Amino acid sequence: MSTKHFQTISELHKAQGYPLPENPLFGLKQLKKSTTPVTVTAVSYDFYFICFKRLKTGNIWYGKTKYDNDRGFMYFMKPRQIISLHKVQLKGKGFSIEIHEDFLMGHPLFNEIKKYDFFDYETSEALHVTPREEKIMWSLFNKMESEYHNNPDEFSKTIILSHLDSILKYAQRFYKRQFIDRKPILGLTVTKFNECLNKYFVNGEAGGKGLPSVNYIASRLNLSPKYLSDLLKHETGKTALELIHLFVISEAKNMIVEGERSISEIAYQLGFENPPYFSRLFRKEVGMSPKEFKNHLLN
Repeated sequence: MSTKHFQTISELHKAQGYPLPENPLFGLKQLKKSTTPVTVTAVSYDFYFICFKRLKTGNIWYGKTKYDNDRGFMYFMKPRQIISLHKVQLKGKGFSIEIHEDFLMGHPLFNEIKKYDFFDYETSEALHVTPREEKIMWSLFNKMESEYHNNPDEFSKTIILSHLDSILKYAQRFYKRQFIDRKPILGLTVTKFNECLNKYFVNGEAGGKGLPSVNYIASRLNLSPKYLSDLLKHETGKTALELIHLFVISEAKNMIVEGERSISEIAYQLGFENPPYFSRLFRKEVGMSPKEFKNHLLN
């Protein structure tokens, strides 16, 4: 699959039929209502991309789920992340914001933007906003747009980035709300997560492939690693990696109780590359080494 890659914001605006951005490192535009469906196999950018859309038809394979068709949704892309559009036709107004990393230099957002996990979210993980939330996002976008077009001066960039910072903070808040609203779905994901882990060890995959990674489990559940970890953190209070470690240590304790294998054999069977790493993780989670745990049981 060939990917259409846009190196500059100006190149993107030109291809989409919009006026060139006033700043080559920062673009704002209100999206036109579609008259015909658009399909793009794969596209990526050399800049951050934030978009609000309301679909009439079609799917965007980055974050469109099947059960929020009437609501507006937002997605957040980091540089070089790939998105695909399938017969997409927009309903109502939308907006997009394009930010080159160089535009953020010298501002706290240069580092802060990298900390927002939703820039790593993928399929079926878009932010579906409520009408109230949509008004907030549009209000911030309109303030940015007003500052962007009206007599820019030495304060304009700082003011624009303050509104961008607010959009990102609100997005994080709204994602928290989305996790709560979809708790039945989240609970099902936790169950599938545990089932996937259990199957991995029951089938003896750990001995040959090593410890299961967050990436592996996420791929089996058709989620991005960051979204899976954030979802589990919200539901259980622990990240995906922490839950994997707890599961593995639980398996280890059961094997130690059975008493049929040495500590080294248990470590290798569970997928650890070396027993010392296994012992360190065991001590961290249990408060004593595997040997101490075994002696404690014997006594």
